Amino acid sequence: MESLCAVRLTILLCFICPANAICPDRCDCQHSQHLLCTNRGLRSVPKAGVHNPEEILIFSLGGNFIHNISAFDFVRFGQMIRLDLQYNQIQSIHPKAFEKLCRLEELYLGNNLITSVSTGTLLSLKKLRILYANSNEIKKLTAESFASLDSLIKLRLDSNAIEILQDALFKSLANLLYLHLETNKIRHIHRNAFAKLSKLRFLNLSGNKQTAIRSVFTFAQLTSLTTLLLCDNDIQQVGDHVFQNLHKLSKLALSNNKISQVGTEALKGLSGVRELLMDGNLLTDIPLGLLDPLEKIEELDFSNNLISKVDPLAFKELKYLKVLKLKNNQLTALSGNIFSSNNGLYSLDLNENNWTCDCRLGGFKQWMNLAHSQGKLLTVFVQCHHPHVLKGKYLDYLNSSQLHFSGNNSKVCLPSQLGSIESVTSGRVEEQQSVQEVNIQADQGGPGEPEKLSVEKSKRKKEASTHRTRSSTLGRKNASASAGRPERGKLLVTPANLNATAQAEVTKVNPPALTTSHPSEAKAEKFNLLKNVDFPVVVDPCEFNRFFILNITANQVTSTAATIHWTVLDHQGPMNSQVHFRVLFDRFGQPVRFHRFIYVRDQSNSVTLQELKEDTTYMVCIESVIADLVCQVASRDHCTGVVTLPEKQGSVDFQLLTVIMLGVNALLVFVVVSVWLSKSLRKKLNKRKSAVHVRQMYSTRRPLRSMGTGVSADFTGYQSNRPRNVMCAIDEADLIEFPCDRFLDGNVRREEVMQQRFSD
Repeated sequence: MESLCAVRLTILLCFICPANAICPDRCDCQHSQHLLCTNRGLRSVPKAGVHNPEEILIFSLGGNFIHNISAFDFVRFGQMIRLDLQYNQIQSIHPKAFEKLCRLEELYLGNNLITSVSTGTLLSLKKLRILYANSNEIKKLTAESFASLDSLIKLRLDSNAIEILQDALFKSLANLLYLHLETNKIRHIHRNAFAKLSKLRFLNLSGNKQTAIRSVFTFAQLTSLTTLLLCDNDIQQVGDHVFQNLHKLSKLALSNNKISQVGTEALKGLSGVRELLMDGNLLTDIPLGLLDPLEKIEELDFSNNLISKVDPLAFKELKYLKVLKLKNNQLTALSGNIFSSNNGLYSLDLNENNWTCDCRLGGFKQWMNLAHSQGKLLTVFVQCHHPHVLKGKYLDYLNSSQLHFSGNNSKVCLPSQLGSIESVTSGRVEEQQSVQEVNIQADQGGPGEPEKLSVEKSKRKKEASTHRTRSSTLGRKNASASAGRPERGKLLVTPANLNATAQAEVTKVNPPALTTSHPSEAKAEKFNLLKNVDFPVVVDPCEFNRFFILNITANQVTSTAATIHWTVLDHQGPMNSQVHFRVLFDRFGQPVRFHRFIYVRDQSNSVTLQELKEDTTYMVCIESVIADLVCQVASRDHCTGVVTLPEKQGSVDFQLLTVIMLGVNALLVFVVVSVWLSKSLRKKLNKRKSAVHVRQMYSTRRPLRSMGTGVSADFTGYQSNRPRNVMCAIDEADLIEFPCDRFLDGNVRREEVMQQRFSD
């Protein structure tokens, strides 16, 4: 019986661990089909100890020290479909090493020391789909090396020493989809090297030694190609029509080359490209028509070039453009309408350029502000490098007067441009005046509604259009009549510690302002400017907001009003023009944006907000208005919070009332439960109560009544109309109480007890 159990246990162990019988030393077997010999320090392919090798489907030999593959190493593994020989020291492979592996689908030979693949080595691998020969020392390839590999889908030959791609090198790989040739030394590609690869989708030629792409036939037969990578080469020139047959191409990468010349029709045929990378080259401009064939382009990268000029219509046809990178170039200005047709553009990188902040950037600034206000564009950083007074500042924080009078060549800004800026400035003044006249601070509807405000603005603009035309004409006449005389000007940003000498130099350098005043008026303004030299002259609203506004406080807060106070440091306005303020207040944390402006014209440092909404949180911010101009990008550094009081101070606190009601309800429930529990306990106690003591059964407080006739002995209970047969109820008080010790003696007879009773 014991021997039978031992036999059964042996059979069971054989079924559970069949791999132990077929695995060689230093290897593991999994499910009798995977022979795992990875990182075991092997110096040759193991042969001994392998039982039933025809059952092995996966053989892993990676990470060992195998030097050569002989003709007999895999003779018995005819059913194998995957062979891994990566990360060994293989230098040579016998031409008949894989002769019996007719079912092999995956062969990994990467990271070895293979210098060449002999003709006929891969001839029997007709079902091979994946071949890795990367990171070896292969220098030369021939078409016979890949003969009969009709089923191959992916081929990796990267990180080798290949120098030339010969004629019809991959002609046998008709079904190839992915080809990796990066990090080689390829200098020449034959015009028919990629012939017959009509199904190829991915081609990587990065990190090679190519100097130019001129031949139209190089990529002509790759009609299914979707990704072409040519980065990190020595390409200097891209000829015309070299990509004209790549209609399905989606990504073209030419980064980190030496491209300085691109043919005007070099990108023709790339109508399906969505990503073009040209960063890290030597391009100097983006001419008109170069990018027009890219009808579906979404991302363009021209960073790290030498681009100093971009045609205003260079991006006109790119309707789907979303991302544009022009970082680290030599751009100084951009046209205002350069991106007018790119409605989908949301990411624009213009950092690290030589921007000159003058009138040439005025139109671009207006487009950028409009795109930001509509939420279509992410933040764009345009940092000024010229002129010196604006170096380091960002275009967003500059106003129009700074752009047009920045100390540059006066020929840059034409009179027509100045006139347009004058109309824009006057329009802002009228808009502020209209805002002041309308009760814009109201927070309860009525005249402060945005719809009515916009109608009021449009009416005032129409009424003032004729007046602006006349005033501009008179201004030009006065300017010509008063040539050589000082005019009223808008100074640039002056530091807080500016002395009198520096102020005089700034007034000499800056050109005349747009609005021309009377000569006598100009003299008076100049006199006032030089009179108060102890205080800094500030004309930039952004600078004034940052350095001269302090201590924003809120007082006298009620349910519908609040008074805001602020402190202003000593300063001097430009040419006797006074500094005013405007107050922005907004409902904080509301889902619908609601903001209102109040323009303070009397130079006071306080304002009262009226018609506010009760029990509401407001955010109040103070900004300066200098020469009817405000900072377009407000810093919001000087803000305070205001919480209005409830409409009725004595109103019922519903929270407290709710808590009280809950407490009362809880108390009532407690009382009801207590009563119920007391009743139930009382009933239980009554049930458990002992029988009536004999001492309580009798009483002598009343005379004994007759129990038979219902008439007492003294005839007091007699009633003539009472039935004779009715018995009177025996009251507990009518009974006679006896001492307990009389009944404790069991020897006393009943007759004696009765005699004692009547005697008592």
